[in-house]
Amino acid sequence: MSMFKWEVVNPAPGEPVAPNQRLPWGRTVGLGAQHVVAMFGATFVFPLVMGLDPNLAIMFSGLCTIGFLLICNNKVPSYLGTSASFVAGVAAIRTQGGDSADVTGAILVAGLVLAAIGVAVHFAGAGLIHKILPPAVTGAVVMLIGFNLAPVVAGVYWPQDQWIALATAAFMVCASVLLPGFWSRIAVFLALVFGFVASVVADKVFGQITSVPGGATEAVAHDRVSWDAVKAADWIGFPSGQLADGVSVVHGPSFSLTFILLVLPGVIALIAENTGHVKAVAEMTGENLDPYMGRAIGADGAATALASLFGGSPTTTYAENIGVMGATKVYSTAAYYVAGAVAILLGLSPKFGAIVNATPGGVLGGITVVLYGMIGLVGAKIWVENKVDFGNPVNMVGLAAGLIAGIGGVTLKITDDFELGGIALGTILVIVFFHAVKGRTADATSGEVTKRL
Repeated sequence: MSMFKWEVVNPAPGEPVAPNQRLPWGRTVGLGAQHVVAMFGATFVFPLVMGLDPNLAIMFSGLCTIGFLLICNNKVPSYLGTSASFVAGVAAIRTQGGDSADVTGAILVAGLVLAAIGVAVHFAGAGLIHKILPPAVTGAVVMLIGFNLAPVVAGVYWPQDQWIALATAAFMVCASVLLPGFWSRIAVFLALVFGFVASVVADKVFGQITSVPGGATEAVAHDRVSWDAVKAADWIGFPSGQLADGVSVVHGPSFSLTFILLVLPGVIALIAENTGHVKAVAEMTGENLDPYMGRAIGADGAATALASLFGGSPTTTYAENIGVMGATKVYSTAAYYVAGAVAILLGLSPKFGAIVNATPGGVLGGITVVLYGMIGLVGAKIWVENKVDFGNPVNMVGLAAGLIAGIGGVTLKITDDFELGGIALGTILVIVFFHAVKGRTADATSGEVTKRL
């Protein structure tokens, strides 16, 4: 049977729709649009905080989603939105003077590494991942990636408008927890709308604010929301123009070993995300998707490399869309093809991109202060779900140094022109120290160390 032939069903309420089935096209289009709304907020917020173009990110998210479905033979329903796993590495690159071409070049290499790991997993089996990256290690790396971002919020976004940031963060926390079902899944998008409205009202009531806007170096008086670029933008066209650092929106990558090492830890987080996504979908659909684990990881790596080749943002499978499937019990891959097509059309509207780029810094401060903390706590969630025992010194001591090095920004100078620091050094220490003592356990009372079988 062709991949593009779905069995048309009309299920009773609560009855699931399998990946190889679909509802009538009218309802399928509606579900596809719902998937776009679910991924929308995070998919364009992360390019903004990485200094890349959100319009291009939206367009490539659609293209990459379709590519992912094809590589996975329509067996793994998933949407590929913008990944947060590289945000900390990108911040480190820019702190060290790198521009957007350096950012996309480093991420492109990381994407190729992820694709190669996917190929290896496809032939060796999913057990390879768990052997090299057990939950204790994966949780630690994800945690240090998230918490390493705290200075970015404090130093860049929050000071632009602290009160709007505080109000936006409060709204996002409440929306995520208190709103019912699907609405809580799109809390990022709702918080963005809330922050936009609050900023417009603040401009009307209090006038301009004096702060350091994005891309500036000195405090100036400015409107929180400016619509000048929105009015000048065309309705239809390819993403174009320049980014804040002067690099073209669509650009080729530049490669630096130092910068590549800064983003490679993000690959570990992507492996964890993709593995968790495939397992979650398998549990929801009742199908064994382990044979497609390598394909899913490799497809995400290839998608990340493709998007970065043209200046786009890295991708990952989205939990937001798992939430939509959980709420609707519709796992049809046909809905994801519709979602990909809608995202491509949105990416081809410069006016839409200009609206996104008009997002006030204070709004981003409120959203990122929650999102970055959530990224860090995902690491703790991995530990809890996998029952990592911190009474065992292998887990406690083996991870400790890497966490502090990564979160605290510790550096190790190798040569005059090359040093390891932050997330890169932290990840290396976590992996090396953990595996150096893995399999050995200490008796807390006698102090004896024995080999664990």
